[in-house]
Amino acid sequence: MDYIKKLTRFITPYKKYAYLNIFFNILYALFGTLSFVSLMPMLKVLLKTAEPIASKPIPANYEGILEYGDYLEDSLNFFITQKIETDGQYNVLILMICVVLATFLLKNAAGYFSNFFLAYLRNGILKDIRNELYNKTVTLPISYFSEKRKGDIIARISGDVNEIQNSLLAILELLVREPLTIIFTIIVMFTISLKLTIFVFIFIPISGIIISRVGKSLKKRSKRVQEENGAFLSVLDETLNGLKVIKGFNAESRFNATFQRSTSRLYKFANELAHRQNLASPTSEFLGIVVIAVILLYGGQMVLVDKTLTPDQFITYMALAYNILTPAKAISKASYKVKSGNASADRVLEILNTESIVQDPSDAKVKTVFESELKLNQISFKYEDDLVLKNFSLSVPKGKSIALVGQSGSGKSTIANLVTRFYDVNEGTITIDGDDIKQITKHSLRDLMGLVTQDSILFNDTVAHNLKIGKADATDEEIIDALKIANAWEFVKDLPNGINTNIGDSGGKLSGGQKQRLSIARAVLKNPPIMILDEATSALDTESEKLVQDALEKMMKNRTSIVIAHRLSTIQNADEIVVMNKGEIAEQGTHAELIAQNGVYRKLVDMQSFE
Repeated sequence: MDYIKKLTRFITPYKKYAYLNIFFNILYALFGTLSFVSLMPMLKVLLKTAEPIASKPIPANYEGILEYGDYLEDSLNFFITQKIETDGQYNVLILMICVVLATFLLKNAAGYFSNFFLAYLRNGILKDIRNELYNKTVTLPISYFSEKRKGDIIARISGDVNEIQNSLLAILELLVREPLTIIFTIIVMFTISLKLTIFVFIFIPISGIIISRVGKSLKKRSKRVQEENGAFLSVLDETLNGLKVIKGFNAESRFNATFQRSTSRLYKFANELAHRQNLASPTSEFLGIVVIAVILLYGGQMVLVDKTLTPDQFITYMALAYNILTPAKAISKASYKVKSGNASADRVLEILNTESIVQDPSDAKVKTVFESELKLNQISFKYEDDLVLKNFSLSVPKGKSIALVGQSGSGKSTIANLVTRFYDVNEGTITIDGDDIKQITKHSLRDLMGLVTQDSILFNDTVAHNLKIGKADATDEEIIDALKIANAWEFVKDLPNGINTNIGDSGGKLSGGQKQRLSIARAVLKNPPIMILDEATSALDTESEKLVQDALEKMMKNRTSIVIAHRLSTIQNADEIVVMNKGEIAEQGTHAELIAQNGVYRKLVDMQSFE
């Protein structure tokens, strides 16, 4: 029940399928019991054990629930006696066989429809959990993924969700079909022989205790397997992303060893889990055989010695006992699946219940126009323990380009992360036209900005679709114009299908410079009022850099730009250059002013042999 509570919000939209499944499971349990009960009249005809009764039994002559079985027995004998007299014994046998076939047919039809509706329930829940997981994944802040391994998240979306799907079938069997089958069967067994049934069920609690002890630690073991599955997928993900580096540094053996250590741990944990699961079947089967042996021993005495049970009753009773053992075995297996699914549900809900630390307030405003100034007011920020930015202030007037330069680790890229609200500042404020960006919806804030990162992030799709990420309704002409501005049209037009050419996984079919130019074209197509260029020309060769730099300068005229640059040659025409050192401003001014100061900026320029 605790497991169902965890998944209630996913089950609720499909509750009609759950109700239909439960309804047909009830019918399945009912007809499953009747299918074995229907064997008794057939056996009475075959074994000729039906006691001839000339007059129809009257219910008033039978007192109490315990005599109800005798009433049914006498009624059946009366019916068989009458039928044999009118139709003959062989015709009555045919009729009894038809009754048996009909009950088994109805049982299997009910089983089909219960699974029919269960498919909609299970697959619907699977779809919704995956959709919500993916949506949560793309809405969580960047900081969350710097602490988590991507492979583990992939494992939760795929393996853990599948485990939940499989366990849902087990839950419905555990709650409805199998218990009801057992209950209905026990009721009939009591009507056949109260004494034998009480004797048999002395052994049931003992069996249950043994089976429960087998599965006690299953949830813990299952969770360990799922976690290790995520670890080995992380190694695989890192290997595929860094294949060039691995090969270039002859590090195949090292990564092989890391991968094999992970799969060896997975092998060990999975074996422990499998052994525990596999122990359920032989344990429950052996205990079932013990129960059957007890029935044969004690029931045989009642038939052969005491003469208190007829052969047809005993054979039917044995069939009913078998009808209990099968669902009991299924329940023991299902309980293990539920424990395993419970562990997976915990891992999935851990992501779904994670609160984003970068959220829009309830009264956040939608900002559609940038009018005057982007301003950083005494901001401080740290990723972990040490401050990356300390009391940093900067004003970026509309239409001006501000360049940020400095050594690696000085905080340049952090400013891009904060302005776009990938992270929130620890102290101070960032404002646009005087509005704190924390009071503006993230969606409208990022609509005002175009971003070109140092790493060219492209997707396994066509050139056109990669560019349309910034403007979904862009026409082919607009796409081509953006490609021309970014100096990318010269190679795109020569691709097999032009802008409709697939560029491969992460743009793997293109060179580094080509990928970066497509990233720039994507920002150009979006045409935002604020442009953030984080080492935007770092992957370009000298010729492409000059052409793209010229295009960017044209694009940035009368546009607000924050340019983070390592190559100082690309920012000499910026309206203002901010030299950063350890999260603080070391120098600030135009290119000419900073050269004249003969300070940090001049040293950086000299180091790059730039005149």
